[in-house]
Amino acid sequence: MSEPLLEVDRLGVEFVTRHGDLRALDGVSFSMAQGEILGLVGESGAGKSLTGRAIIGLIDQPGRICGGTITFEGRRIDNLRSADLRKLRGKRIGTIFQDPLTSLDPLQRIGDQLVETIRAHLPLNAAQAREKAIALLGEVGLPAAADRMRAWPHEFSGGMRQRVVIALALACDPSLLIADEPTTALDVSVQAQIIALLRRLARAHNASVLLVTHDMGVIAEAADRVAVMYAGRVVEIGPVADVIARPWHPYSRGLMGSIPSLREEVDRLTQIPGAMPRIGARPEGCAYAPRCPKAEPRCRMAAPPMIEAGPRAAACIVEPAP
Repeated sequence: MSEPLLEVDRLGVEFVTRHGDLRALDGVSFSMAQGEILGLVGESGAGKSLTGRAIIGLIDQPGRICGGTITFEGRRIDNLRSADLRKLRGKRIGTIFQDPLTSLDPLQRIGDQLVETIRAHLPLNAAQAREKAIALLGEVGLPAAADRMRAWPHEFSGGMRQRVVIALALACDPSLLIADEPTTALDVSVQAQIIALLRRLARAHNASVLLVTHDMGVIAEAADRVAVMYAGRVVEIGPVADVIARPWHPYSRGLMGSIPSLREEVDRLTQIPGAMPRIGARPEGCAYAPRCPKAEPRCRMAAPPMIEAGPRAAACIVEPAP
């Protein structure tokens, strides 16, 4: 077995407030192989985006990493200085954010932003950087790439802007892409195009992708494995096809049951009662217990450990992995 490209081990993130420290991420663990696409899925507030930001050191104050380790390409990076993290971001780790319009400088032409990014991380002169930028725009599917270099961000549609952002993320041939809800702001038809593009480019560049989303349809289409998050913890992880077909954790089962099926008719989709607890009001034990139809008294006593079975694992003591 080769060494994982990325390994997150018992990661904890907290926010310091006048009412005490609030734990947002609590013991998040997963690993990624080179070239793998891992989906990170869950409802709003589960900690998906925060996990991605913690990996690249973009947690705003008063947030801070309070435990665990993050190892990238065999090197621990959670304790790096800000200057060293800046060198890592863009060159070895590319980032694609949710809103492509806010990811681009509205006062700078597309070509200038690409050339600037390339020259900041690679030893290329202006002509070489421009040539690489044009090639990248063509690779992400923008027609007349050389002409597009002089365009402004507001002249592009949302889907075209997201293609430019993907080009920026790939500009320095990173080994890891963190895509935070890359299709949420786009039309459904454009979403499918962007997901297909992202998957194709990841394969072409042999880059791993951490795909953060709340949309299981996106996960099913793009990811190799999926990690389901709830209230700051990973509650299930495994190959996408297996988790979708036969989820082990009750929360994963609820998520799968809420998706309409084209193969069978149902009178009513599955509904998960209640709401995910706020950061400062998470219960003792399993955070999902108040919403779980199969919860037992022991579920409220201690947080369940991840129970592994082959390539899959789930944090449930009532219905452990077979």
